Amino acid sequence: MRRVVFSADDFGLTPAVNEAVERAHRDGILDQASLMVAGPAAEDAVRRARALPSLRVGLHLVVIEGPAMSPPANIPDLVDASGQFPSDQARLGFRYFFQPSVRRQLAQEIRAQFAAFAATGLTLDHANAHKHMHLHPVVGRLLIEIGREFGLHSIRIPAEPPATLALVGTHVGMGDRALYSWTRLLRHQAQVAGMITNDHCFGLAWSGHMTRQRVRRLLDNLPDGVSEIYFHPATQRDDVLVRLMPDYEHEAEFATLLDREMPRAVARPP
Repeated sequence: MRRVVFSADDFGLTPAVNEAVERAHRDGILDQASLMVAGPAAEDAVRRARALPSLRVGLHLVVIEGPAMSPPANIPDLVDASGQFPSDQARLGFRYFFQPSVRRQLAQEIRAQFAAFAATGLTLDHANAHKHMHLHPVVGRLLIEIGREFGLHSIRIPAEPPATLALVGTHVGMGDRALYSWTRLLRHQAQVAGMITNDHCFGLAWSGHMTRQRVRRLLDNLPDGVSEIYFHPATQRDDVLVRLMPDYEHEAEFATLLDREMPRAVARPP
């Protein structure tokens, strides 16, 4: 049986993202959103989520290219003086793996983000990480271990099957296949911890470009199992979105989530 969950990332990043999440859930097909608890518009996102009890909300853990929850003085090896994580994924990954002091600060920050989510009063539905940094074995382990202390029971496995991408006419390179294989480690970590996970995930190859036409084609070719399809919607392009994601089609992705014809292609989970 094929089932699908429609998700939105970066909830709390800007008011335009928050408005898109609210409207896409209320008037469209969006099932859940992942909250950046230290995002510039996090308070606005929480206010909207409280008014939408049927919207499932999880933690969008930020440990790269974004704001930290902890004061910079508490995690000086992780962030700059303004409290921002750098964007160099390879360098961060190396430091998270090999430097004990960095790992201790990383654990502190992950705990702070889960605590901040708990303080909102929202039910923690799931967790994932910005830029899928939970694929890093240390980040994945800490997200699961610390998350369990806060009632975490479900995480996203960003496993986008190359066979499905090929079916919908997308080129599949060695990097795509290697990443797909690498997700097995995170899935193993999740299974050992008793976490609920999706079987497949879509939105990586077309990140920022999940248009109606593409998503409809994808729905016609979904594999069996539970597929999470994630988006980066916004009602308009603001300065923050242009700076961080200059080529993303935020408004087109929002329009896709407003298309109520989408779910008819598959059986959605309750």
